[in-house]
Amino acid sequence: MTESAEPSQHPDDRSRRRLGYGEGREALLKAAVRVVGARGLRHLTYRAVAEEAGVTHGLVVHHFGSRDALIEESLAYAVRLSLSSSLLEPGTGKPEDFVAGLTDMVEDDADGQAYQYELLLEARRRPELLPQVRALYDEYFGASQRELDRILPGGASPAFNRLVFAALDGLVLHQLTGIGDRADTEAALSELRALLHTLGERPPENRD
Repeated sequence: MTESAEPSQHPDDRSRRRLGYGEGREALLKAAVRVVGARGLRHLTYRAVAEEAGVTHGLVVHHFGSRDALIEESLAYAVRLSLSSSLLEPGTGKPEDFVAGLTDMVEDDADGQAYQYELLLEARRRPELLPQVRALYDEYFGASQRELDRILPGGASPAFNRLVFAALDGLVLHQLTGIGDRADTEAALSELRALLHTLGERPPENRD
């Protein structure tokens, strides 16, 4: 279900500022992530995003055209930000560098992380969202797979990669919701890196 693409004539719209094309799109994507992170996906509307970004309702319509397009693009934006800030793939092949910025990412991008969990739950209720969520999360799996392949002799199996990523995903969720704190996350990451270091020192034939 999508929102109508007709511009609103709400009187508040006349007092809102208009942004340039590139600047406006970036501001709207950031605003969409903040709305969902703070209030949930069901509150993601043209008007909510416009109010959060301080722009006109019509500008949101101009850039995205439908609520589904807004969801898809803002999810892609949130994942790109998360990938760039998590150090999931530092490219060094050193266990100590693996997800070195994870705890900072949770603190600095809490809305972006909450957005992704909200959308995962929404995809359970709306199966039509699942393909795009899977495709976007494949970026995460791909990044962690490539880095684990650098760390481990002979590379990592897809199952081991999924296990590691699931552990990281759980740590993010725990820190985000307050089940765990920063110290808990760092302690668990230290254990994970120690395990990767041990596995990385073993010959491939002895890892089974």
